[in-house]
Amino acid sequence: MNRARLTHRQRMLYIFTPIWTAIAICLSAFLVTFSVERFWLAAIIGTMLYLGVFMLCFIASGSLDVKSKMKKSRGPMITGVMYEKINSMNEPALLCDSSYKIVWANRFIHQTVQGGVIGTSVQLLFNYKIKDGEIGKRKRDTIVPYKGKSYIVEEEPIKDYDKSYYLLTLRDTTELLELKQKMRDEDKVVAYVIVDNLEDLLQFEQERYRAAANQVENYIREWGESVGGLVKEYERDKYLFIFETQHLDIFLADKFEILDKIRDIRVGSGNIPVTVSIGVAKVKGTMEERENAAHIALDMALQRGGDQAVVKFDDKIEFFGGRTNAVQRRTKVRARVVANELITLMARAGNVLIMCHKFPDYDAFGASIGVARLAMLCGVKFNVVTNFKDVNIKKCMKYFEGDEAYKGVFVDAAKGLDLVRSDTLLVVVDVNNIKMFESEHIAKNVKDIVIIDHHRKTAEFEKEPLISYIEPASSSASELVAEILEQSLPVNTLQKNEANMLYAGIVLDTKQFSKGTGTKTYAAAMYLRDNNASYESVQDLFKTNIKEYRQESLFGEKIEIYRNCMAIALNERGNDASDRILAARVADNMLMLEDVVASFALVLIDNVVHISARSNGTVNVQLILESLNGGGRFDAAGAQVKDTVASTLIRLKAAIDAYINPEA
Repeated sequence: MNRARLTHRQRMLYIFTPIWTAIAICLSAFLVTFSVERFWLAAIIGTMLYLGVFMLCFIASGSLDVKSKMKKSRGPMITGVMYEKINSMNEPALLCDSSYKIVWANRFIHQTVQGGVIGTSVQLLFNYKIKDGEIGKRKRDTIVPYKGKSYIVEEEPIKDYDKSYYLLTLRDTTELLELKQKMRDEDKVVAYVIVDNLEDLLQFEQERYRAAANQVENYIREWGESVGGLVKEYERDKYLFIFETQHLDIFLADKFEILDKIRDIRVGSGNIPVTVSIGVAKVKGTMEERENAAHIALDMALQRGGDQAVVKFDDKIEFFGGRTNAVQRRTKVRARVVANELITLMARAGNVLIMCHKFPDYDAFGASIGVARLAMLCGVKFNVVTNFKDVNIKKCMKYFEGDEAYKGVFVDAAKGLDLVRSDTLLVVVDVNNIKMFESEHIAKNVKDIVIIDHHRKTAEFEKEPLISYIEPASSSASELVAEILEQSLPVNTLQKNEANMLYAGIVLDTKQFSKGTGTKTYAAAMYLRDNNASYESVQDLFKTNIKEYRQESLFGEKIEIYRNCMAIALNERGNDASDRILAARVADNMLMLEDVVASFALVLIDNVVHISARSNGTVNVQLILESLNGGGRFDAAGAQVKDTVASTLIRLKAAIDAYINPEA
């Protein structure tokens, strides 16, 4: 029988009844032995015997009644050593049933809650939900806040008859969590800050250069001192910034307002803004590993055009800023370095595969041809991976049909994958997002990769390229490749059809040299013209037929001016792959509308909505389309969305709203 379940009266009867009965039996034996024959004495002894037997029966029936009631109520069974152990625990402990009702608690629970808890729901009291795990297996992974303290809950399921109970133990971890938080707050974050364009401004405004540089330095040092950080200039206009993690939340909340503060510094009669790029690493590891991560983040900020902060976490990357167009550098030093490195890699490779993005245009195809010419110079076997079914490059393919140098050079993705070897070099042009490569499988199976692109970098590379030549300030990938060829090829080596194709790429992306051009753009064009590129020949590539002309008019049926400055055109009936090119043309043409600063053309092809976006240079359409998994450049971007036109339009408008009002 469970003594812990008996009342005080039952315990007393249980103890004294055997003694009482034993005395009565002894007296009876004494009388029998000595033949005492007194009636009153015999009556007393008989009564004692009767009472003893009666009380024994009463206790037996009471015990059975207790057991019956316990079995009937199916209450939790805490007996003997278990009861003493739980009750003597110096931590709050309680028992609850499967309905979260507390059926027992030790004294520490009452001290913690400062009141009675029996019958109360543990879910309402501590906001704790039972995990209902395996019987006998303890769980210890939930932290419960209660009255300013934090408790980690240890849960142990217990089975009693056909009901389940749970023993919950609460361990105070307030001080431990506070210590961990303090360690996290005081952990160090490494950042790099560099001035983007002071060197370029020096060429025009020498007198104001030093004053602007000093003002930028003061802002950066004040920024560091405001959080007790360490700022060191390790090279001219380049700074290392180390600060505590707790201040990173402030920078994230104000979206790195230091970018706007420095951008307000203007230089020269052209009122040119000074900009900085920031790379921040909030990652685990040694200080050396954090410094490397910060450098990677800085490179990404520069490859996205500068004037922005890139924060690299262990599991994600966040971008801030990027609202000014990149400034094109006049020097060709980097092009010369890249050309030398690329020739060395090609000469060592067993074979070279050249690839651009899906749905290639003249710029992508022209850049691929330029890299192919460089591979010929190195004497290495090469192939260009392309999609023969793409109607948009039929004219390009015809351009090289009769050229013996390109016989058997063009292969599809399947054939290209068969050509992959351990020493294959893959050169990717006009794209840096692996999801947009002509063949993602080839990229994942090749060890050595080179990227040449003019689009802003959208994410980290899954496989770090041997060369990452990404210049968002350049007009086109064809411009970058033309610069490399100018530094590498002997005179009169570039063929006329190759020069024409590269020239067509520049003409396409600059809209007939009307936007996105710089001194390097015209220098590349002059180099191609010197190699017999003809503007008249290139114009033949841009001619359209009557069917395409009529299809283009379909976009005009649904044009909306959103927020009084954004033109959006829709074509829900497009089923031809060539409509992608038409969408780009429509986006270009809508920029000519009055008060329009950015344009978006949407066309539905094979259940995928293709978006072409253009800007007059005051709106970063690449940032807008990033939220739709798109990419591109400041003034020209694109995206493919697997959704309906109506849903995509809603998402596009939301992205525009977020760009215009980032604080909303």
